[in-house]
Amino acid sequence: MIMTTSNLSPSNIVSREEWLAARKALLAKERAMTHELDALRAERRRLPWVKVEKAYVFEGPSGPCTLADLFRGRSQLAVYHFMLAPGSDHICNGCSFIADHIDAARQHFEHADLAFAAISRAPLARIEQVRRRLGWTFPWVSSHGTDFNFDFGVSFKKEDIAAGRAIYNYGTPIKSSEDMHGTSIFAKNESGDVFHTYSTYHRGDELLMGAFNWLDLTPKGRNEADGVMSWVKLHDDYESGDKDNC
Repeated sequence: MIMTTSNLSPSNIVSREEWLAARKALLAKERAMTHELDALRAERRRLPWVKVEKAYVFEGPSGPCTLADLFRGRSQLAVYHFMLAPGSDHICNGCSFIADHIDAARQHFEHADLAFAAISRAPLARIEQVRRRLGWTFPWVSSHGTDFNFDFGVSFKKEDIAAGRAIYNYGTPIKSSEDMHGTSIFAKNESGDVFHTYSTYHRGDELLMGAFNWLDLTPKGRNEADGVMSWVKLHDDYESGDKDNC
């Protein structure tokens, strides 16, 4: 189903001159926000690092691999914690929405010294099944049987949830879900030591949702009248209905 514009109506109709004045006023705010974001990004880059002492071993298509292996010759690594749980047939719409942006972006950022890998708790066979269905080519490995997801705050044990010890996004108690999403950044020095430099969760992952940036430019914004991300589906679940001639 393609969402129509039937409920789209102008909030205010003005002359071109009045529009230009309003646009310039907004531009001043946009510029100020841009400078604030530049300062925030610089502060993020100055965060201290934590050495990764545990030897995580993942299962990949070519066999076992370590966290250091995922750098593939680069000094920086971005990991997307994709919610794909063992024993579940569910594929997270939100994680898939993010994943649809990755292959296009990594064509560029891999040339700026940043490697990428998605990591999920599901066994590799399930990961490969989802990858084939949705056509993704980015590296995606299984952390099944390791502590990786638990150590980096995206998976939670039943007993910790029951006891109120399961904390997500640096302070939010988890009530039921054993798996959540997030993004973690790692760095590797010339000696091969790996460091954790940054992680973000929940709405922090919106930074990776390029489609939202396009929608945020429009009168309807993210078009979520029926709920947050209510219209988002796996990309092969959308109904095709374009009827234009161009």
